[in-house]
Amino acid sequence: MFFKGRHIVACGRSLSNDRVESQENNVLAENDHLTPKPQLSVVIPCYNESEVLDELRRRLISALENVVGRSFEIVLVDDGSKDQTAEILRRFQKEDPRFTIVLLSRNHGHQLALTAGLSVATGERIFVLDADLQDPPELLGPMMARMDEGFDVVYGQRRSRAGESSFKLTTARSFYRLLNKLVDIEIPVDTGDFRLMSRRVVDVLQSMPEKHRFIRGMISWIGFSQTAFPYDRDARFAGETKYPLRKMLVFALDAITSFSIIPLRIAAVMGVLCASAGGLYGAYTLVQWSLGSVLPGWTSLTLISLILGGMQLTVLGIIGEYMGRLYIQSKGRPNFIIDKVIRG
Repeated sequence: MFFKGRHIVACGRSLSNDRVESQENNVLAENDHLTPKPQLSVVIPCYNESEVLDELRRRLISALENVVGRSFEIVLVDDGSKDQTAEILRRFQKEDPRFTIVLLSRNHGHQLALTAGLSVATGERIFVLDADLQDPPELLGPMMARMDEGFDVVYGQRRSRAGESSFKLTTARSFYRLLNKLVDIEIPVDTGDFRLMSRRVVDVLQSMPEKHRFIRGMISWIGFSQTAFPYDRDARFAGETKYPLRKMLVFALDAITSFSIIPLRIAAVMGVLCASAGGLYGAYTLVQWSLGSVLPGWTSLTLISLILGGMQLTVLGIIGEYMGRLYIQSKGRPNFIIDKVIRG
């Protein structure tokens, strides 16, 4: 089955201006209702991963067939790749109808690509991992067994991370611990998006309209029964990391501003402290003036001006980050646009 043209998917909703296409979609929806849902959907965002995809396919299908037989689908999302990723994914689908290929209209970023894949997945359970094979697909079996104990989310928690620099390891550990100090919910440390989720968790997640998404935090916010699955993370199989320092900083900023208003409170405290310090210095100046003492020169005044000016700009910057996110959210644009969905 092949979808194309003006087929736009936003937050799991299909939009169409063509009446004929709408009627066709209604028929497809009725057929989907009659089609048994797979036991498991695997969702994998891909961006410039052509070097690793064949090995990913081999290991993933082997792991899936060992655990759930043939009752699965693999949803691969091409996030506007610039290499041969899209062509390879199309080949996968032609050779195996259990693959569902989602082609986004452009690069939307990992979190939105993952959201797009989740909107297409139909399985009763959803297994999320990255394409680089740092998170071994062979762990699906024990994670499924853990979910059978009554959990809605089984998230991978990294005991070790092969192939990572000491700088990245240190900053990642520090970030998660700082984040937990700032937010009101508990977000598990040393975790990524590698996890197994029940259908009801994914349905709630897809109903959340945030544009600056920190999915692992959003899943923690949802609640239900969740448990950690400790594992050792492998080195990337091939290719280069898609999260350089700049993207890591942006991702961290999205995480903090999505789940905490403490930076705004810190800005308010900074303002109060500066105002208090200014009041005290003003009182000191009046006392010295009444005693006839010679006031210090422009150095002290310049220093105070720089401190206060820096504080003001910092506070305005923090407020601006939150205001910018409100502005973007208020536009109501779709979180992502799907160019084509290719199904078997």
